[in-house]
Amino acid sequence: MFRGGYAPGPPPVYSRALETALRTELFETGNYSVLQRPNQRVNAKVSLTLLTVNELNIKDQLLSISGYLAVDWLDDRLSWSNTSATSQDYSSIDFLFSTEVYVWTPALIIENSIDDISIISDTKIPMRIRSDGRIAWNPAGIYKVACESDITYYPLDSQTCTIKFSTWGYTQAEINLILDAQEPVDLSFYGENGEWDLLSAIAYKSSDRSRGGQSFSSLSFAITLRRRPLFHALNTIFPVVLMAFLIPMVYKLPADSGEKMGYCLTVLLAYAVYLTLISDNIPSTSMNVCYLSIYLGLTMAFSTLSVNIVIFVLNAHFQGEKEVPNWINKIYRKCRCKKFIGSDVDKNKVSPSNDEKKKDNEILVESVQMEDYNETEKLTYREFSEILDKLFFIIYMVAISLTTFIFLIILLVHYSSI
Repeated sequence: MFRGGYAPGPPPVYSRALETALRTELFETGNYSVLQRPNQRVNAKVSLTLLTVNELNIKDQLLSISGYLAVDWLDDRLSWSNTSATSQDYSSIDFLFSTEVYVWTPALIIENSIDDISIISDTKIPMRIRSDGRIAWNPAGIYKVACESDITYYPLDSQTCTIKFSTWGYTQAEINLILDAQEPVDLSFYGENGEWDLLSAIAYKSSDRSRGGQSFSSLSFAITLRRRPLFHALNTIFPVVLMAFLIPMVYKLPADSGEKMGYCLTVLLAYAVYLTLISDNIPSTSMNVCYLSIYLGLTMAFSTLSVNIVIFVLNAHFQGEKEVPNWINKIYRKCRCKKFIGSDVDKNKVSPSNDEKKKDNEILVESVQMEDYNETEKLTYREFSEILDKLFFIIYMVAISLTTFIFLIILLVHYSSI
């Protein structure tokens, strides 16, 4: 009697009848059970093909991607390469196609899904079954997962989100998930996102999850994205920086124009609106602080303080030619004296051997001091308000320039180092 019950000879040519006979033998005659796993422990090889990043919403802290898994495992019950184990020679059939309705599949879930935590399943997706019993299954879908956002460097930020796959029902001793050693993440079909640049996509074997005292196999895919800068540079950073330099200009506006206070309040309200808009786009978390929020907060504090200073300046201006208190006069004369003496001495520096010029310089300094301390010279409130305008213009310009420079350097250094 011949092996397998048939006479040796050339294998029959492929036909639908031959494939139907093979299906009948594998699934019906062989008593195949879709509920029974192929072996005591099944090694399922997994890889992820990323098609596109649909959305990364840092406010809601979610990532949405389109892609599909490539899951590969061995089910020797569906093998027909060994002709001695079949009723006839099926070697002309290279592949069979079936669905999970008729073939056992590993039960997988996405642990950090926020859309639907259920077994990955699609009865319409075909499986490719090779003659040696290896099965290739490619479930596709739109995966929405939780992504903890780091808003420190918003809007020139980068985010790393993780998609966690784990077995469900079957413990680590029954199904072991392993990564495809050749290409765990396939980016050959990836389509660019308009808001985010894909920096990297890696996969790693994560620690097995424990549920109910049982250990379950788990894999993780980490996707790192960097925000494209042009849109937010033009629509967020550029207007904020420009508005910051409007604050010192209130001290260049003449008090008699009647617009000094209105201008100051307008800038303050504009910053308040921008702070509200930015707060609507970042998550309400205290895990980390956004540098942009800090910059806006400091600038709004400068603007708020300038409102009070302008009120004081206007109050002094409209007191007209009334003399200021003596203590203000003394401070003013000392400052003028130091300024004048310092500039004059710099212009008349002499060598220690030139005694005559040194003596003349001392006489000149004494005469200047006597003139500055002349009691008949009194500072009026109007002059005092003009001095305050000049002083606070310099202070505000330096403070805002320094704050803006530090803020931009922090963002640019971080962005270039990613």
